[in-house]
Amino acid sequence: MGNGGSVMKVEHLPSGVIMAKKIVLIDAKPSVRKQILRELHIMHACSSPFIVSSFGAYLSEPNICICMEFMDKGSFDSIYKTIGPIPIGIVRQLAKMVLGGLVYLYEQMGVLHRDIKPSNILLNSEGEVKLCDFGVSGELENSVAKTFVGTSVYMSPERIQGSDYSVKSDVWSLGITLIELAHGCFPFADSEVEEEETPIDSGQTRLQLSSLTPISSLPSSLPSAQRHSHRKSRGVSLHGGVGTLSILELMHHIVREPPPTLITPSVPHSLEFSDEAAEFVANCLKKDPGERTNPRDLLGMSWMGVGEDGRGDEMSMKAWAATL
Repeated sequence: MGNGGSVMKVEHLPSGVIMAKKIVLIDAKPSVRKQILRELHIMHACSSPFIVSSFGAYLSEPNICICMEFMDKGSFDSIYKTIGPIPIGIVRQLAKMVLGGLVYLYEQMGVLHRDIKPSNILLNSEGEVKLCDFGVSGELENSVAKTFVGTSVYMSPERIQGSDYSVKSDVWSLGITLIELAHGCFPFADSEVEEEETPIDSGQTRLQLSSLTPISSLPSSLPSAQRHSHRKSRGVSLHGGVGTLSILELMHHIVREPPPTLITPSVPHSLEFSDEAAEFVANCLKKDPGERTNPRDLLGMSWMGVGEDGRGDEMSMKAWAATL
C-alpha cells in the first residue's frame, strides 16, 4: 500500500517492462483530485537518480492508475520490520541518497516532499535508494510552505505548531527516519499508546482530537486520569483517523521535550555508533529550524564521506540489497 492507494507489480506486455502500478480511487473532493494531479505532475517532471520515475497514468473509472518504476526490494519500512535494525553503514548511504533527492526537489523542482518516512523510501536490487509518494508535496511560495499536511509523527516542531516551514522540515523527518531504521523501532516507541480512538473527557467538556491538531490549540496540561486507558500497547500508531491521547502526548513531546538521539543507552547497539553519525542526526533534529542544517550542507558533513562510492570499509548498498 502507498499513500492514498494500493500498489501492485505489473508487466507492460508490449515492452515486457515490469512496473509498479498505483491505483487511486478518484474522490469527488477537489482536495483529493488536486493531490493526485500534483503527484502526477511532480513525478513526470522529475529526472533524478534519487526519485522514483514515472511511466505515465491513465483513467480506469472509478480509479486513476499511475505506472511507476518498480523498486523490487520494497520500502525501508517493510525491510527493517522484517530483518530488524538496518546496519549503520547502510543507513549512512541511505541518508546520502535521500539528501540527494531532497536537494533535487528543492533546488531544481521548487518543492518540498513533506512526507519523508521509511515507507516512502524505496530500494531496488541495484542498491538504488529513491523517494516516492509526492501526494502531499507542494510547490513552494518564496521557499516557505504554510499548509499542514503529512504524517504527524514525523513532523517537525514548527509544522506541529502550525508555523511556516521550509525544506528544513523534511530534514527533521529524515533525522527521525534515520534513528528509526538504525534502532529498529520508532524513536518514541517507549511511550504507552492507547489503541482505542476515544475523545478526551474533561468534566462536561469533550475534546475530539485530530492527529493534525496544532499544539497551540491543545490544553497545556491534562488530568492524570486522562493519561490511562483500559487498553494499552507498546509502540506508536502511525496511521490517521481521529487521534488518541497518545498522539496528543507524542506531539506535545516533539514540541516541548529534547529531540531523540541516535546514541542512547535504551538501545544498546547504538552505543557502538560513531560520534560523526550522532552529530549528523543531531544537526537534523535541532528544535529551532534556524539552527537546523539544510540538505546541501548536511551532504558536506564528515559522516557523509568523500566520493560517490562512500567509504571503502562498508558493504555497498547493492551487495547489502542482495542479502534481502
